Amino acid sequence: MRTIKNNVVCSGVGIHSGDPINMIVRPFDRPGIFFRRVDLDDKNLIPATYDNVCDTKMRNTTIGNLGGAHVKTIEHLMAALFIAGVDSALVDVDGAEVPIMNGSASLFYRRIIEAGVTKGKYKKIIVKKPVVVTAREMLRALPLRERVAGFISGLFYRRRGLDGYVKLLPSKDKALNIKATLIYPEPIIGKQSFVYSFDETKWSIDNFIKNIASARTFGKYAEWGYLKAHGMARGADEKNVIVLDLGGKKTLNRIYWPDEFVRHKIIDAIGDMFTSGGFIVGNLESYKGSHALNNAVLKKLFSNPDNYDIIDAE
Repeated sequence: MRTIKNNVVCSGVGIHSGDPINMIVRPFDRPGIFFRRVDLDDKNLIPATYDNVCDTKMRNTTIGNLGGAHVKTIEHLMAALFIAGVDSALVDVDGAEVPIMNGSASLFYRRIIEAGVTKGKYKKIIVKKPVVVTAREMLRALPLRERVAGFISGLFYRRRGLDGYVKLLPSKDKALNIKATLIYPEPIIGKQSFVYSFDETKWSIDNFIKNIASARTFGKYAEWGYLKAHGMARGADEKNVIVLDLGGKKTLNRIYWPDEFVRHKIIDAIGDMFTSGGFIVGNLESYKGSHALNNAVLKKLFSNPDNYDIIDAE
């Protein structure tokens, strides 16, 4: 078990609510990442685990109970904790979201490292058999009303097709190897792919810091009105989101890399995979992936003990 040595304090806004959010990541004495809503009477701990994900429709990962204590947009913080090697922490938050900060994982990671990380054993989850979840498969499993709503809103499947999938495959090495591919009709994005491997070496950590950690979430200016009317993106601005213009030919703010869009998908994938409760060793292939597909592939992985092994490692 590895926790932080000192508190990590972050303040910002919720990307969906627009409300000010204060968050403290604290050292903890038991395995796992847990959240606690200090603004509610219900201060029960909310495990950041795949089987406690209650919603992915708002383009993020939400844990807890949507009708009660829940926390949205945990994925960027989870990615930072994973890369830093922290698998035990208590996250106090005074709102329903993790603060979006700069829209990436970089500020979270920097502050975690400044706080210090203890040494200890951690859980490795070894993928033994291929596990695949497709967008078409997920769509068929939805109630008719949700399927229709998804097509009408365009938030889930329209324009992106139903050929998306996420795969977890056995790996010949001791790394989490991720290949992410996204395809958008907007010319500035088009088709982008990015590959990243994490094996705990300094090289793989430095690679994340230099080439991935600062990649921000993105959205389309044309969707902003719809999203805000439905309680989303009210805290989004040019400092925390890459904004595409109406034609999708350019962005309204500066991008760090031409393929920053797919690099951010690597952050999302790492954060979502860490809800497994450990360090997944395997090959993750995400084609037109999503938080929903990431969560579904973990559920399928753990549905059969023959799919994986769990070991304790130094």
